[in-house]
Amino acid sequence: MRPSTRLLSLCLIASSGLGTGQPLAAATLLHAGRVLDVDTGRMLSDQTIVVDGERIVRVEPGHRDPATGDQVIDLRGHTALPGLMDMHTHLTQEYSPTDELDRFKRNAADVALQSAVFAERTLLAGFTTVRDLGDRFNASIALRNAIDRGLLPGPRIYTSGTSIATTGGHADPTNGWAEHLTPQRGLLDGVADGPYAAAAAVRQRYKDGADLIKITATGGVLSVARDGRRPQFTSEEIAAIVATARDYGFTVAAHAHGTEGIKRAVRAGVDTIEHGTFMDDEAMALMKEHGTWYVPTITAGRWVADKAALPSYLPELVRPKAAAIGPQIQQTFARAHRAGVRILFGTDTGVSAHGENAVEFVFMVEAGMAPVDALRAATILPATFLGVADQLGSLEPGKLADIVATPGNPLDDIEAMQRIDFVMKSGVVYRRPSTALALQGP
Repeated sequence: MRPSTRLLSLCLIASSGLGTGQPLAAATLLHAGRVLDVDTGRMLSDQTIVVDGERIVRVEPGHRDPATGDQVIDLRGHTALPGLMDMHTHLTQEYSPTDELDRFKRNAADVALQSAVFAERTLLAGFTTVRDLGDRFNASIALRNAIDRGLLPGPRIYTSGTSIATTGGHADPTNGWAEHLTPQRGLLDGVADGPYAAAAAVRQRYKDGADLIKITATGGVLSVARDGRRPQFTSEEIAAIVATARDYGFTVAAHAHGTEGIKRAVRAGVDTIEHGTFMDDEAMALMKEHGTWYVPTITAGRWVADKAALPSYLPELVRPKAAAIGPQIQQTFARAHRAGVRILFGTDTGVSAHGENAVEFVFMVEAGMAPVDALRAATILPATFLGVADQLGSLEPGKLADIVATPGNPLDDIEAMQRIDFVMKSGVVYRRPSTALALQGP
């Protein structure tokens, strides 16, 4: 699916009539049955969202009649929400039983073209902004740039480029390779041992054009290595990464399953803990003390646990880790939520299938989070974390018109988030239900 042509030419907010009480010419009016105010948690009935160019200029009660040239999109049977944000994706991959072999068969061009398909699926599922936390060939950086230039459809991407790992660590790309196939790995591949090399790896990410830093502070599930829990960076190495990242204006995301690795990362000042499977009460207290955010990725945990039950889907070295770690993440999420740890929506999609990100909402609510809080974790809270709450995260005048809609009311039925059928990003419509025909004003 290609994006529709831009609904209207870009207009400056100052010339749009915002706040003047004057009618807007050549605007797009979304007649929504319900609009979620994520700031207050209230569901507003029968609202008109007025979009001019790439921005929202008004949200007003009732369904306003169009002026001459205005376009109306009928979403009266829908709930409109801000564009969704997934804070943990991998757009350059999607795990399959042939994953180990595919790494040897696919060139950088193959990975890049495949990532364009995954990016479009993500956008059409309602996710207009994502963090990409670890790629191959820096393809997510090229993907981000292509989307920003309007060359192809996809979400707004904040990417770490290649993850940073230690030798044999979770993101060492040569894990499981025969010795005669293993080249010397270094900073370009994200392998760094010792504080000096760790700092240099951050500088390499800056040179590559990354937006943030991702480290693998502990072992992981799908890497072809024995242990998924033990720490894989020293405290000094993580401290060097965080200090260097701050010099370059980067935030730091830390993949971490095991308790000791989580604590080292939090004490060193990382911004987010990804997965956090075996965090204990002390780790949660440390995260609250340091203001560290938690990105649970329950979807990935459930997915690997399911696949561990299949005898030939995962490598034999991986299956025991998947069986032990996967089912635990949802329980840890529930404990962290009750403890008051700050939570951002994230799925680790790329482990599971792209376009199915919204199932995470169901798992969050199953574990005890209120639907409105799960929706806030995917809208205004990540916008705040990313420092773009003045542009994204809620449906307010002056913000970018990232708007999605679903039939039904997700506050009553969170599974409605898996039925997104209207997607607008920066004022451009990428998906609309067949019943939401656009009508022109007189």
